[in-house]
Amino acid sequence: MKTDEIMVVYKWTAKPGKGDELKNIYQEVEKQMKETEPGALKVDCFYDEASGVLLVHDLFMNGDALGQHLGTTAAGHFPTLLQIAEPGPFLFCGNVPEPLKQAALGMGLNATFASRAFGYDRGN
Repeated sequence: MKTDEIMVVYKWTAKPGKGDELKNIYQEVEKQMKETEPGALKVDCFYDEASGVLLVHDLFMNGDALGQHLGTTAAGHFPTLLQIAEPGPFLFCGNVPEPLKQAALGMGLNATFASRAFGYDRGN
């Protein structure tokens, strides 16, 4: 992970009978991010059929890219997601600007914010 990048890992648990709807919404989220958010570097979604849990891993170029996402794509889908799934936890990894922390908390997210402590990346 580069210095300014912010990784967000989070979980949605589908309400009974809503798993396919949850996956469909996230396919739309992925498409929208790819087409309209150049600072959204990566999106990976993992789904457990048995529990109805969707795990999402997003990687943003920086705080501006995260802010764009929270203010556009996330804000647009969040009300519908709350109707079909239980959110959280949300783990924000990297240097998240204070206004974005407050925005995430204002959305009612069960959020944890952690700055990079240590690690390595063999790919870079």
